Amino acid sequence: MTFLSVQLRLRQGAFALDVAFEGKARKVALFGPSGSGKTTILKLIAGLLRPDSGRIVLGDHVVFDSAIGVDLPSRRRHVGLVFQDGKLFPHMSVRQNLLYGAWARGLSDHALFDRTIEVLDIAALLNRAPRHLSGGERQRVAIGRALLSDPAILLMDEPVTAIDHDRRAEILPYLERLTAETETPLLYVSHDREEVDRLAQQIVFIRGGRVWNPTSPPEP
Repeated sequence: MTFLSVQLRLRQGAFALDVAFEGKARKVALFGPSGSGKTTILKLIAGLLRPDSGRIVLGDHVVFDSAIGVDLPSRRRHVGLVFQDGKLFPHMSVRQNLLYGAWARGLSDHALFDRTIEVLDIAALLNRAPRHLSGGERQRVAIGRALLSDPAILLMDEPVTAIDHDRRAEILPYLERLTAETETPLLYVSHDREEVDRLAQQIVFIRGGRVWNPTSPPEP
């Protein structure tokens, strides 16, 4: 089954993005050096940026197609987003942050809530404010909030890059468990090969705004 099909073209100043790939595995990583276009691809899929042309299919749903004029807003694409900074609501407790994801989709699945906090080991954090969390704890809560929105796909943009080495070693096992025990398809952006090898079943290599084959020399 293909969870994701992407054909995208976008020019931003001197940078030109022209990519096409399919996510045939449930856990896909976009891997490449900083500045290669990985985060831009993620934002285009999420509907935070609009491509110049192309097509995006999430599961069975076309969310963007420039040829026929389809361009669903981000809120209707049913994607879960986790960025480098978890961007939790500072005025809400951890529990309220988590429930916001479900509330935004009109969901009330108590079993999913219990399962999510168990997988991410955040039950002890539920009554804390975000300012009292470590970087790794904030990211686990942000992942939980995204999962509780019951997304068609979970998009993660280098979620452990901003965390120090020790905290990164702490959170990666949770991400491994998450990808092993949930059915939600994952698109994971990273420039760390160890991360993608641990988390992904399929790697899409991005270089200079293009998909490339790492066994062949890059184009000049």
